[in-house]
Amino acid sequence: MSAFELGGTRINPGEAQTIALEVSVLANSTRLNLPVHVLNGAEPGPCFFMSGVIHGDEIQGVEIIRRVLAALHGVELHGTILAVPIVNSFGFLNHARYMPDRRDLNRSFPGSDRGSLASLLADLFFTEVVARANFGVDYHTAALHRTNLPQIRVAPDDKALMTLAEAFAPPVILTSKLRDGSLRQAARGAGVQLLLYEGGEALRFDEAAIEAAVKGTLRLMKHMGMIDEAPMIGAHVTTIHSSSSAWLRAPEGGILHSLRRVGDRVGGGEEVGVITGPLGENPVAIVAEDDGIVIGRTNLPIVNRGDALFHIARLKPKSRGSIQATPDEDEII
Repeated sequence: MSAFELGGTRINPGEAQTIALEVSVLANSTRLNLPVHVLNGAEPGPCFFMSGVIHGDEIQGVEIIRRVLAALHGVELHGTILAVPIVNSFGFLNHARYMPDRRDLNRSFPGSDRGSLASLLADLFFTEVVARANFGVDYHTAALHRTNLPQIRVAPDDKALMTLAEAFAPPVILTSKLRDGSLRQAARGAGVQLLLYEGGEALRFDEAAIEAAVKGTLRLMKHMGMIDEAPMIGAHVTTIHSSSSAWLRAPEGGILHSLRRVGDRVGGGEEVGVITGPLGENPVAIVAEDDGIVIGRTNLPIVNRGDALFHIARLKPKSRGSIQATPDEDEII
């Protein structure tokens, strides 16, 4: 195993260091950095990266990465880990999804060293971390006021990436097409195999989603030969595959009474919620169009007409037309 260099610092085999890559200077002259935790194994192996908080309010990745690194304490590591718990420090500190320039960092990749602030950060993170890895996991949650079932999203027609997703063994693997400017698209263009993990909600820690991510990540690392032991998949646990999903929207405004939670199976024509007036008047049923599983839902009972309510991954072809791979963003509205 050879030494790994990052930001002008040399990390020898068997060593771990945190390298601060400078991003910008705030208006009060405080320097803002991109901390990268580097674990260089004593034995040769692949380079693996983990990233969280690309969206500043999706804080759960911080805890997932902390627990993964804690689980690796004292374990013989084959290869190198690049862990970035907080990519978007600007949004993280302000409890905000976007960058200060109002750009979505996950629509700014691969970035540019001459562009906007979002583009500059995207370029630094992508060049110094992502492009130097063989594979990685990018941890996300649902948008604000929504929650997601733990799931992995992969690009269509990528058998090698699907194999990694199956090694992760989440409750659901959803095939979703790539979006322009997304980290997934940029990673694919650079030959880096990237899994996008979704689970839980913004600005909160969801224990079930954290645990699923930590166990899945360790299983993935074992599959890639980086560690020798990882949590077993439960005997009664089955990963559901879906290549199509859609949001059920509110046909009217009012008060939403949800009848299904994330992870629940639903049948075509089944009632999954009811919208009523404040005193229960004028009920309007929310009905699933196809058999599926609820992989996301709103947490807000107050809804307007057209609001996205239940995100359902289909378990059979769409009843009207062919299956379409969905975009990678859970908050499609």
